[in-house]
Formats: sequence, structure tokens, C-alpha cells
Amino acid sequence: MSGFSAAWLALREPVDHRSRNLTLQNQVVDFLHRRPPVVSGLLHITDLGSGTGSNLRALAPHFGPMQNWTLVDYDTDLLRAARTTLLSWADGVLDSNAPNLIREVGSFLESLEPLVLTKNMKMITVQFRCADLLADYRSILNEPADLITAAAFFDLVAEPWLADFCAALSKPLYTVLTYDGKETWSPPNALDADVLRAFHAHQSTDKGFGAALGPSGAERLQSLLQGMGFTTACAPSPWRMDYHDCALMDQLAMGTAGAAREMGVLENSGIDQWEQARRQASYCEIGHIDLFAYPA
Repeated sequence: MSGFSAAWLALREPVDHRSRNLTLQNQVVDFLHRRPPVVSGLLHITDLGSGTGSNLRALAPHFGPMQNWTLVDYDTDLLRAARTTLLSWADGVLDSNAPNLIREVGSFLESLEPLVLTKNMKMITVQFRCADLLADYRSILNEPADLITAAAFFDLVAEPWLADFCAALSKPLYTVLTYDGKETWSPPNALDADVLRAFHAHQSTDKGFGAALGPSGAERLQSLLQGMGFTTACAPSPWRMDYHDCALMDQLAMGTAGAAREMGVLENSGIDQWEQARRQASYCEIGHIDLFAYPA
């Protein structure tokens, strides 16, 4: 899979968290509250392509008092960054050698050993699993879990992989922030449409799973799951950014321009002009879709 840096994930996390569709998120929380967990009193969540654990930090405050998370990513550096970030985020850490002892956050060496965290009166066990989802997703989906989660993931995968994934899925799935291809920048620029087409072409190149679905990922995911008998619900979760988010908009402009250049369909001079204009944009909206699905 294409790699993402911990710095990029940290930059986007505040916008990711505020952009999630809260109506759909509340539907997920209510569903889990009504449904008996796999293990009584303990909610199990598996997060695919977890990166530095942003999904956990967004959702754990809304789930029950006893949680067990498995963070799955192919990048050990990101998993180590997840552990470090979670140690800073937590209120405390339970020492595995003395379960009743709360230590101050930051007293543990960075590693991929499991953590037992406390946050807002909740106990959260976190396990870190390094795995390549291209090949290992079946074994991961077969493990006990009350919910499978993912964020900004299903626009990266290919149609054959997604079809196999949906056929293997038997648990509720909650995935957020799948790119849907809609972008609005202000003020408008004459090259907006051309650069966006080139960017979409790049989005459809191989990201580690074969030719990526890109902006059609959420739609295909919903369609395939409905064909498998799942009940599904989708809701928009657009990034809406202004001058408060100038650092993220700056990185988006550079990343989009770089992707457009790689496709070789536009003159570099035009892309350069677009990039400079967009790095000074006053507003940007990037479309995303959140999806919740559960088997009958």
C-alpha cells in the first residue's frame, strides 16, 4: 500500500475528527449499545489501515467503559507512532506487571507491545498488528470483533480486492472519510477542473492493491455489501477548511499538483501556476463519505 507519513496524518487528524458525520456515528454507537458484544462487558474493535490510531482517538470516547482495539497497519513506523501518540493522549497507563497500578503517561518505552490505557474513566486495551491487508485481510476478519473500522482507506483499494473483502466480511463495518472526488477551492481558478481530472487519474493508479477505485470506492463498497445482504447507510463527511487550516490546504495543494504532474497530461507551467494560487486559497472543501454496514 502507498505510505503516509506520521506528520501528514497528524496534520489532517483535527479536520478528520470534526468532519465525521455525527448522525451516522451516533447510529453506530446506538447499534453497538443494543447489540451484545462478542465477549460480555468488553467491546472488540479492529481498525484496518490504522496509521497512528486516529480512529481510536475519535471513537473511543463514545464507546463503552471496557474496550479492546486491534490496530492493523503494514507500516511498523506508523504503529510505533501510534503507540507514542496514544501514550500522550491517554490519562494513564496500566502496568501489565501490576494491573492495578496507574502510571503516568510517558513512562513506557516505545515498542509494539500491547497497551492498557485509561481515558475519561474508560479502560482501553490496544494491540498493534503489523500486517499487509492485500494478503492478510481474511485472517484478520475471522478474528473475534464487534466492529471493523477504517478511515480514508477504501478509495485506495482495487475492485477485485474489494469484492473479495466484502464476500469475506461477516461483521459490522464502519468506515469514514472515503474520498468521493468532489472538490471546491476559493477563489476559483481556470485550471481547477483540469487539475482535478489529472488528480483523479492518479487516484486510480495502483496504491498497493491494484488499480485503485479512487472516488468511486465508497459507492462500490456500498453496492457490494448490499449485494451480500448487508444493511447500509452512507452520509457525507466533507473537509471544510479556511485560513485556520492553511497548513493542511498548503499540503493538499502541493500533493494534488505533484500527482497531476506525474500523469503528464498538463503542462507543468500551468500546474505550477495552479499550485501557487491554491497554496493561497481562502477556502477549500474536499468531499468524503462515511458508511456503516451490518449483516442481516
